[in-house]
Amino acid sequence: MNRDGGGRRRNWIQLFTAMSSPHAIIIPFPAQGHVIPLMALSHSLVAHGFKITFINSEFNHERVVASLSQNGADGVEGIRMVSFPDGLAPGEDRNDPQKLFESIIRVMPGYLEELIKQMNALGGDRVTCVIADGSMAWPLDVAQKMGIRSAFFWPASAALLALFHNISKMIQDGIIDADGMPERSETFQLSPGMPSMNPSQLPWNFAGDLEAERFFFKLIISNVQAMKLAETIICNSFYDLEPPSFTLFPNLVPVGPLLTSQQFGKAVGHFWQVDTTCMSWLDEQPANSVIYVAFGSLAVFNQHQFQELALGLELSGHPFLWVVRNDLKDGIDDSLLDGFRDRVEGYGKLVEWSPQQQVLAHPSIACFFSHCGWNSTLEGVKNGVPFLCWPFLFDQFLNRTYICDVWKTGLSIDPDDKGFAPSEQIKEKVDQIIGDEEMKARALMWKDIANRCTKEGGSSYKNSKSFVDAMKE
Repeated sequence: MNRDGGGRRRNWIQLFTAMSSPHAIIIPFPAQGHVIPLMALSHSLVAHGFKITFINSEFNHERVVASLSQNGADGVEGIRMVSFPDGLAPGEDRNDPQKLFESIIRVMPGYLEELIKQMNALGGDRVTCVIADGSMAWPLDVAQKMGIRSAFFWPASAALLALFHNISKMIQDGIIDADGMPERSETFQLSPGMPSMNPSQLPWNFAGDLEAERFFFKLIISNVQAMKLAETIICNSFYDLEPPSFTLFPNLVPVGPLLTSQQFGKAVGHFWQVDTTCMSWLDEQPANSVIYVAFGSLAVFNQHQFQELALGLELSGHPFLWVVRNDLKDGIDDSLLDGFRDRVEGYGKLVEWSPQQQVLAHPSIACFFSHCGWNSTLEGVKNGVPFLCWPFLFDQFLNRTYICDVWKTGLSIDPDDKGFAPSEQIKEKVDQIIGDEEMKARALMWKDIANRCTKEGGSSYKNSKSFVDAMKE
């Protein structure tokens, strides 16, 4: 294993000399949707007296630190940001999740062992526990080897974890084959009251090709088995949001929704610089009027679909705030985007990245046009915002089913069999959701439920306290 030995070791020793227990090491999978909830968990643990060592890949560590610096956030008190090499060369593709994971599992366990040994050698800085991201359970193996307590953090819905735990039954029932490929086309439910699922839209079906799909299917099974090493399994959800899933999986402890707003000076873990000018723009818009459009960190539109989406928003005539990452649009000429900005000036604003939790809490927001990632789903629920849903991959289709069919707080874009949605449909759905007062009322009901569960005496509040107390013992 290639390491820089003495220099890295001296830096770690200097970094941790001043720390004291209880002390948790937290390791997210190197993706934006995993860093954000685990950073929120870190802030929650700091509030309960923990010191946190937060380990990103070197590549993402640089992005997070740069975003913090550019946005003037100082919210890392009690959290030491540390980086490990991910094993890939500087120019290699980190958007290839299979290549990235295979490299991480090859190099990072050794770095984690070395770091724990050095910190424990400092005496007063012994590690209390290791908290592993549910998408990569290898830190649990390291914790067991080092004789350290561990917890497993699930960053998605309880329904998704229940799905993973029922893979063998799905194979027996002929829903999927032994490689995870669909055997039938009709939807199914794991148990009464749970959302219906389409066998062709299971999370591993979107890995890119057959080899990658099989790899991730086997990885999921492996992670589920490794969960048995964890003392506690906590998740970013709450009982009232998906009770049948928790009935199916009673050992899963919900501590969510875990949210951290940068407006309070805390590090969120953004990979991009946040454009805060959108907040003053929102201040100028009427209450309950703005469509907030954001499709997370991974979705990509081709030129035709991007133009249709832009035209649909333009035709709607409603004020909109659209997050357009520099890699959201594939092959779009900047001059076309500039022309669009000119046409919608006065009622449309585009930013590269937003302070999403602050945006969704703003009174001008009328609906959230979303990819339905779990973080975005919880943020919309917590702020009482109806959804317009356009899922692309992973668990986003399951989350859409929750939003549209179970909670009934959203409408769905319905692309054709080639995945294309025309501007007319986008305009129609925007108009429909903006005028649906019953849906808005249901969204506000869920906001109230979500807020109650995290306040003192609420279910997630009690679960969080019990988890903290157990990890301090």
